[in-house]
Amino acid sequence: MDRNILYVRDAKGGKDRTTIFPQSIQTELRIHLEKVKRLHEEDMAKGCGEVYLPMALAKKYPSASRELRWQYVFPSKNLSQDPRSDSIRRHHVLESGLQKAVKVAVDSAGITKRVSCHTFRHSFATHLLENGVNIRVVQELMGHADVKTTEIYTHVMEKDISAVSSPLDRLLKTDT
Repeated sequence: MDRNILYVRDAKGGKDRTTIFPQSIQTELRIHLEKVKRLHEEDMAKGCGEVYLPMALAKKYPSASRELRWQYVFPSKNLSQDPRSDSIRRHHVLESGLQKAVKVAVDSAGITKRVSCHTFRHSFATHLLENGVNIRVVQELMGHADVKTTEIYTHVMEKDISAVSSPLDRLLKTDT
């Protein structure tokens, strides 16, 4: 959090991602992580505070599955049986729960357009570009292999040409 960077492991396409983390919600996340820590301690006391780790990690770090650092940031409310090992574990929350929450929020706000979690991804990329972030940086944040995919967002950007200053004007301002 100190670096305002968020690492997302095993995201869409099985890829790891790095993105920016908003300072404005760091306090709330720290509070949430304290709750996750207490939940993990309770699970450990019950003998079921492990998460599933891929085989290579499980072999390399045999006790890692019980360490807090490997637990899910957004754990499920309930323990359940892991079909891979029959162990009782706490998994991550299901995507469907977040999708339902977004639907409720959209309906409550009276928004009639179709909105999904993926809409936030598009909005994020578009706003970055509108704020002048280099398209290659946006490409990296979005995890796009090809910049052409990122360029799609430039078509929906607010384009205020009058707000753009000439490079010559900027150069002359720095010389005076």
